[in-house]
Amino acid sequence: MKEIEEDKSITRFGVSIPHDLIRAFDKYIREREYNNRSEAIRDLIREKLIEQEWEKEFEGQKVVGVIAYVFDHHKRELVDSIIDIQHNFPDHVIVSQHVHLDHHNCLEVVIVRGEPDVLRNLAYRLKVLKGVKHCQLTMTTTGTSLS
Repeated sequence: MKEIEEDKSITRFGVSIPHDLIRAFDKYIREREYNNRSEAIRDLIREKLIEQEWEKEFEGQKVVGVIAYVFDHHKRELVDSIIDIQHNFPDHVIVSQHVHLDHHNCLEVVIVRGEPDVLRNLAYRLKVLKGVKHCQLTMTTTGTSLS
C-alpha cells in the first residue's frame, strides 16, 4: 500500500472504490452530517477497532455466531469457493441456509460455533471472495457461563 506522509500525526493514502459504493458512502456522510469523507472513514475505522477489542473478551471461550453474507451467484466459481471454505471448517459450521433474493443476489446465513479467532478467520475468508457484496459475523456467548 502506497502511503504519503505529510507529518507525524496524519497519514494520507489513496483508496480505489467503485462509483456506486462511493455515491452510497457520500449519501451516508450527508445523512450523518460529516464534514468530509476523512472524518467518516476515521469513525468507521475506530468503530471496527473497538468492536475487535470487545470481541477479545471472548478469547479462550467457545462462542456461537452467525455469518450472514450477500453475494452475486453469477460470479464464476464463487459458489464452489464458498462451499470449499465451509467444508474446511467442519467442526465449526453447524448449518447454513441459502436464500435467493433476486435474479443476481443470494443471502446465505451460516450458524457457527467455536473459538472467536477461528470464526473470524472463517468470516474473513468468505468476505474477501470476489462477488461477496457484504459479510458480517455476529458472535455471542454459548450461555454456559450465564446464570
